[in-house]
Amino acid sequence: MRILIAEDDFTCRKFMLRFMSKYGECDVTVDGKEAFEAFSMALEEGEGYDLICLDIMMPVLDGYQALKLIRGLEEELSIPDEKRAKIIMTTGLSERRNVVKAFDLGCTAYAGKPIDKKKFEKLLKKLGLI
Repeated sequence: MRILIAEDDFTCRKFMLRFMSKYGECDVTVDGKEAFEAFSMALEEGEGYDLICLDIMMPVLDGYQALKLIRGLEEELSIPDEKRAKIIMTTGLSERRNVVKAFDLGCTAYAGKPIDKKKFEKLLKKLGLI
């Protein structure tokens, strides 16, 4: 599985990289702009990501903006739904309006921080990724 982790906080980024590395090859970005660029380059190389863990509160482009661009590019390239990246928003923002906005923009799932490893693994199984 190819995994992209977009996280601006060093500690969270290090945790996610260590945790997710057992499930596949991980790339890491520090903001939404880098995340979108990495996603675009992966598609160009024919090796798209299976999973994107996307923080919401990031500099340059936030997670919502990156999510919108990623889903827009998949749409533009006519990538069928079953081939699109699974995107899990990983964030400390748990208010209902944030969750609703993320799903409206096309996220697959929403995981609150701090990440609970057992719950996250259940989510990955539910999404058919592990």
